[in-house]
Amino acid sequence: MTASKPRRVALAAALFTAPWGLLVANTSYALMTRNGGDDETGAHAIALATAHPHLARTAVLAAAVGALLMVPAALGAMRLAAGRAPKLAYAGGVLMAAGYVCYFAVALGTMTTIAMADRGGPLADYAAVLDATQNDASTAWVFLLFVVGNLIGTLLLGLALLRSHAVPAWAAVAVMLWPPLHVTGLVVGSEWFEVTGAVLQGIGLAAVGVRLLTDRPAVPAPADPTRVAVPAA
Repeated sequence: MTASKPRRVALAAALFTAPWGLLVANTSYALMTRNGGDDETGAHAIALATAHPHLARTAVLAAAVGALLMVPAALGAMRLAAGRAPKLAYAGGVLMAAGYVCYFAVALGTMTTIAMADRGGPLADYAAVLDATQNDASTAWVFLLFVVGNLIGTLLLGLALLRSHAVPAWAAVAVMLWPPLHVTGLVVGSEWFEVTGAVLQGIGLAAVGVRLLTDRPAVPAPADPTRVAVPAA
């Protein structure tokens, strides 16, 4: 699948920049939790934002911008891989883009937690509100789609890049390492695994961006004026 030069430049720009916004978000969260703490409950999230208000705001802003840019980045990678691995590319690209749309909503929701921490007051009530929001069945699909798109979508898109030979194998593998490193970080309880995965994903997607910029649509060969078409029998 080919694209006009302005479109390729725009998609490549997203590929170059989007992962690094997510890296800033992951690094900020790693620094916030380096001495303990988490955001698994409303009370813990408020306590973490109270202790690290500047890092919390940095993480939210970087995550929101990175999530927005990851949508065209995913579509750019999908476009590059779709020629030889169309099913994997479309499935991975659509899931990944949808997941990061949801991540944008999740990230901005954290601003409510930061506002609660800044204001002070009935923190136990604030925490109960946050917990109720997280457990609301009507919005649970947002978190579910984010997880599916972020993990499965990224893995499928990396596989599409690998199978299509659209980029060097190391670049596709670097993209594919994000999901296992992210899961490992969650299991181990260390955000630095996510930071490592974000760096590798950023390097891999940068290679995708370079390939997208240098990719040229095939030019059909000129017709041979001496050749005479023979009607089929």
